[in-house]
Amino acid sequence: MPDGQRHNTRVLVRGGTIVDPASGRHEPGDLLIEEGRIAAIDRPGVIPDAGCEIVDARGQIVAPGLVDMHVHLREPGYEYKETVATGCMAAVVGGITSVACMANTNPVNDSGAVTKYIIDKAALARLANVFPIGAVSVGLAGEQLAEFGEMREAGIVAVSDDGRPVMDSSLMRRALEYARMFGFPVIAHEEDLNLCRGGVMHEGLTSVRLGLKGLPAAGEAVMVARDIELVRCTRGRLHVAHVSTAEAVEMIRRAKD
Repeated sequence: MPDGQRHNTRVLVRGGTIVDPASGRHEPGDLLIEEGRIAAIDRPGVIPDAGCEIVDARGQIVAPGLVDMHVHLREPGYEYKETVATGCMAAVVGGITSVACMANTNPVNDSGAVTKYIIDKAALARLANVFPIGAVSVGLAGEQLAEFGEMREAGIVAVSDDGRPVMDSSLMRRALEYARMFGFPVIAHEEDLNLCRGGVMHEGLTSVRLGLKGLPAAGEAVMVARDIELVRCTRGRLHVAHVSTAEAVEMIRRAKD
C-alpha cells in the first residue's frame, strides 16, 4: 500500500484462515487494520465493514509475516543473480517480511563495511527487513576469524561460512567463544570434507549401483558431534544448518534435551 494511503485507510481482511502462533489461533476469521496496525480480530462477519476497504481472503491464510533465516541476496558482487532489492521483493510477494542473508557475497561479508552496505541497500529497497549474517572466517577460507565485533556493531545477527564447513576445530571453538561474547549464534554447515569431498549423493546401495561417489552419513555426524562438544565447553550458541541425516537429527535432539 502506498505511503500516502497506509495510515488513512481502514482495511478489513475478510474470510481467511487466521494463523497466529503467538496466541494459538488457527481458525476462520476477519482482521481489521486501522492506521497501519491490526485493530481487531474476530469471528467471520462480526467486525463492521462500514468505511473499510475489503480484502477477500477466502481460501487464503492470514498470518504474521514469515521469517526466512537463510537466504542469498547475492549483493554485493553477484547482482546478475540477485540484488537486495529483487530478493526482498520476491520475499514479500511470498508473505516473508524478514530475511537473514548469508555472507557468500563478493566481497564476502566479513567486515563491518560490507554489513553496512547490505543494510543500506535494504533501507533503500524499503521492502523486507534484512538481517545480515557475517562470515565466520575471513573470505570464508576457514583460516582466520572474521571481524565479529566490527560486524556486530554494523548489524549482523549471526555468523556462518554458509555451505563451507569450519574444518579447523580450534577456529570453530574460538568462533563459538567470540560469538558468545557478542551475543549471537554460529550457524554451521556440518560436513567433514575428509570423508565427503567429491561426493555427489547419499552413500548407499544406489550410489554403488550407479558408480557414483557417495556422501557417508558419518561425514555429517562426526562434525555435529564435534560442535556439540565445543558448545558444551564454550557455552556458545550453535544452529546446525542443512541437516540431512537421521543420525544428526537424533544427536541434536539429545543435545537440546
